[in-house]
Amino acid sequence: MTQLIRKAADIYKEWLLDELIDDTTKQELRSIEGQEKEIEDRFYRDLEFGTGGLRGVVGAGTNRMNIYTVGRATQGFAEYLTQRHPEGASAVIAYDSRNFSPEFSLEAALVLAGNGVKTYVFESLRPTPELSFAVRELKASAGIVVTASHNPPEYNGYKVYGEDGCQLVPEFAEQVISRIKGVDSLGSIVKLSREEAESRGLLVWIGEEMDEKYIRTITALSRNKQLIQDRMNKEFQIVFSPLHGTGNKPVRAALKEIGFTNVHIVAEQEQPDSMFSTVKSPNPEEREAFTLAIELAEKVDADIIIGTDPDADRMGAVVKDPNGRYFVLSGNQSGAIMVHYLLSSMKERGELPSNGAVIKTIVTSEMGATIARHYGAAVLNTLTGFKYIGEKMTEFEATKEYQFLFGYEESYGYLAGTYARDKDAIIASMLICEAAAYYKAHGKTLYDVLQELYQQFGYFLESLESRTLKGKDGVEKIQSIMSDWRNNPPADIAGIKVAEVLDYALGLEGLPKENVLKFKLTDGSWFCLRPSGTEPKIKVYFAVKGDSGEQAEVSLRQLTEAVMSRVDS
Repeated sequence: MTQLIRKAADIYKEWLLDELIDDTTKQELRSIEGQEKEIEDRFYRDLEFGTGGLRGVVGAGTNRMNIYTVGRATQGFAEYLTQRHPEGASAVIAYDSRNFSPEFSLEAALVLAGNGVKTYVFESLRPTPELSFAVRELKASAGIVVTASHNPPEYNGYKVYGEDGCQLVPEFAEQVISRIKGVDSLGSIVKLSREEAESRGLLVWIGEEMDEKYIRTITALSRNKQLIQDRMNKEFQIVFSPLHGTGNKPVRAALKEIGFTNVHIVAEQEQPDSMFSTVKSPNPEEREAFTLAIELAEKVDADIIIGTDPDADRMGAVVKDPNGRYFVLSGNQSGAIMVHYLLSSMKERGELPSNGAVIKTIVTSEMGATIARHYGAAVLNTLTGFKYIGEKMTEFEATKEYQFLFGYEESYGYLAGTYARDKDAIIASMLICEAAAYYKAHGKTLYDVLQELYQQFGYFLESLESRTLKGKDGVEKIQSIMSDWRNNPPADIAGIKVAEVLDYALGLEGLPKENVLKFKLTDGSWFCLRPSGTEPKIKVYFAVKGDSGEQAEVSLRQLTEAVMSRVDS
């Protein structure tokens, strides 16, 4: 499998001759015979196991998601686990609604079993955050979730978790990567049959009991359950879309448990569908994903719309503006509202701890941070990726320096409570609906609350631009863009002087090294360039703060145009 010098065409031929490769895979490979560009893309490298795991297009080849790349990654992970837990390792596996998710999950389980790792597998699709919860609940050594989050239908992926239920941070991920690189042939992968794994107690199936514990734990964190049950249960209208993913049952269960009775499901998007056939992208960050939900909301006069991505770790919300039109909240806006709702209710009841902390990422708006500090909470920044928030939570548990209150990132990921170490669309759905019902009981919409927060703390406005650059050429292009900005930083941009350049590749502010550049301008605005760790994209984040909404919009547009003009050139 090692491809340091060998050519893609040679590895392609080896796969066609390898007795361990099944006939269906070989048939797919024969169909691309003579297509040099396609063969190169499938075999020019091993599918990269980054700090988050694997993610790629499903298909035959070393640079694709298939049972062989999953088996190889799992063999390396199993070797890491058995070395780290010589007394006996265990793991939990969950999967979402994507193509081949059950098959990849079973393959991983059988390879773990082959290496003596006892593995608990959910009997059907489950949300990613429930995997994190289950790892902690079962006191397992590790977890795996098979998902590609909100990527297009042709993708699938594989994320690995440690014993704290948190995705592996670079220190440990690099040890796994080193082990995977040592798996140099398919013959090195050790696995059991399903029958043998089950009979030896190395493959155990998990059912509804874990779901019930998970929902009970989440709903115990409700701030105003009594208000909803007594006053808002019948008059408050919710429209919900799971976008063909894993959120359908758990979100509905959580909302029902705290008292909401009028939850309208977008029927066309209710059932799991690996092709996500009603949307261009199953991503609640995009307004287009809410098209059907908004149509339903207009019919039932919904107070709020919520949507969850395929593995239910991200949640998007839509609320009414003063004209009765539905307004899609950004991840930053939803996060700021939830920070305000949680901390204000805790303060009101005298439950706000003196050492409370909110954690956010370096590309997340300062609005939520400003609100958190207003309530006396500390604010900590991490690199992009919820694993870094989870790592801080585990650190708090050990040192007791801070008490975790809320963690979030601009890309629609939120967590309250310490039951998990990953973003959770289930608790986010519950909290945003609960906040909307609470404020409705006080004569306000969430849109009204957002405007009040702007007036009190300043008009924070943010946006994200991304460029998808696929294949080998795309990787080189992204590297070129980062090198250009790193080696030739601008003195000013959009007429505003650059006050500071933060190159996180140097390991700034005690954070791990990462290929991210952040430019702070003298007017308080900033922008940040970051190659995606999971998609063939470069992402550019923008943030401004104005004295009015109009001023902030103008500043944001000018900054975005100036930066993207250089990126695209």
